[in-house]
Amino acid sequence: MAGMVEQRSIDVVPDAERHGNAFSQFTLWLGANLQITAVVTGALAVVFGGGVLWSLVGLLLGNLLGGAVMALHSAQGPRLGLPQMISSRAQFGVRGAVVPLALVIVMYVGFFASGSVLAGEAVGRLTHLGDTTGIVIFALVTAVTTAVGYRLIHTLGRTAGIVCALAFVYLGIRLLERADLTSLLADHSFHLPLFLLAVSLSASWQLAFGPYVADYSRYLPRDTSPRATFWWTLGGSALGSQWSMTFGVLVAATAGGAFLDNQVGYVVGLGGTGLIASFLYFVIALGKLTVNVLNTYGGFMSLVTGIGGFREQRTISPRVRTLYIAGIMVAGTAIALVGKDSFLTSFKDFLLFLLTAFTPWSAINLVDYYLIAKERYDLPALSDPHGRYGAWRIRALVVYGIGLLAQLPFLATSFYTGPLVAPLGGTDISWIVGLLVPAALYWLVARRDTGHVPDRMILSAGPGASTPAANRIPRVSER
Repeated sequence: MAGMVEQRSIDVVPDAERHGNAFSQFTLWLGANLQITAVVTGALAVVFGGGVLWSLVGLLLGNLLGGAVMALHSAQGPRLGLPQMISSRAQFGVRGAVVPLALVIVMYVGFFASGSVLAGEAVGRLTHLGDTTGIVIFALVTAVTTAVGYRLIHTLGRTAGIVCALAFVYLGIRLLERADLTSLLADHSFHLPLFLLAVSLSASWQLAFGPYVADYSRYLPRDTSPRATFWWTLGGSALGSQWSMTFGVLVAATAGGAFLDNQVGYVVGLGGTGLIASFLYFVIALGKLTVNVLNTYGGFMSLVTGIGGFREQRTISPRVRTLYIAGIMVAGTAIALVGKDSFLTSFKDFLLFLLTAFTPWSAINLVDYYLIAKERYDLPALSDPHGRYGAWRIRALVVYGIGLLAQLPFLATSFYTGPLVAPLGGTDISWIVGLLVPAALYWLVARRDTGHVPDRMILSAGPGASTPAANRIPRVSER
């Protein structure tokens, strides 16, 4: 186990430590998506009024669209060798990146909490210790796994992918023994608002992986094909999530209130009793462990990135690493224990609200990386607030703010509905606005502001590198 413990944090992974191949992204993201929360997400499309046929189509479209954006972030990992959010410093400044980072950390804690509710229920029933104790046990196992790091996370993903796939095949067979699939698909009525709700649910599910997806591709060899990384990531994530969400749609359409009142219990009961039920409780906990480890690991990386921007810090000690992880675990567990009784409605609104925060960040990051910088970053300067990227890049932050505000008129949640939702028939198109508006604005303001873009990728400090020791660029608020 000691040899598996990861030593890197937000520093660049050297070529000598790179390993694996792009297929590892397929197995990781397949395992991360074959889990109970994805089932609940798919079920929400029917719970809130959608028909089976068009809910499935909408969920598929959202998984493909959101998954493609997420996979474009994944393709950055082998090239940069850095966690996802630290590359935001190239757009927002070494310290300015703390603005989207703060929202990302909230996302990680929120998903940790929502996942712990369902996983804790499974652990509690498996051990006969109750939901509250189950949540605490699950959180502790998550923290220990996260502390070991990258290699164990990928091993866990491969294992979960195989075990959960077998379980879902079995559960699917059991479900079809009860359900009349032809009857469920017979309703062809199309309602645009409900269709777009399904698209938004699955797109938000995929886009929420964007802020940490490159964390799990950054150890791949630098010459790994970006296309291979993209397609294997998209394939694993879209297949796993659509599989789970399809199961959720069919369960919700056939079970109704029985599923809403007890999601974990109903799914396990569908499979059987005795040893089979115990195995399914284990499968639910295993699937949630996979994705909650990703959330905790991503939260740890984001905290280090945010704080490190002000301390000019690149590495941390194992003790500090453990403290960061423990902090995320405690916060997420506390929220899970407080909010576990009103999970379903809260989770739907949480997903849709998160989408407003991360689509503008995603649009800015991808436009900058692929269209402005054209995959050329000065990696040492990402840790130097006096260097090439400066401390704060005001234009990007303004565009990000505009991207957030532009979505509000089109946003529909239980606690806020924008003024343009009703004229659109109740349709929530905020995520589309959140991608297109900041992408266009950032391209317009940044396409000629290329003074910070190096003529080649700079991997380490040396002659010509913009670091404190070489070629220092004066402190500026925006270049």
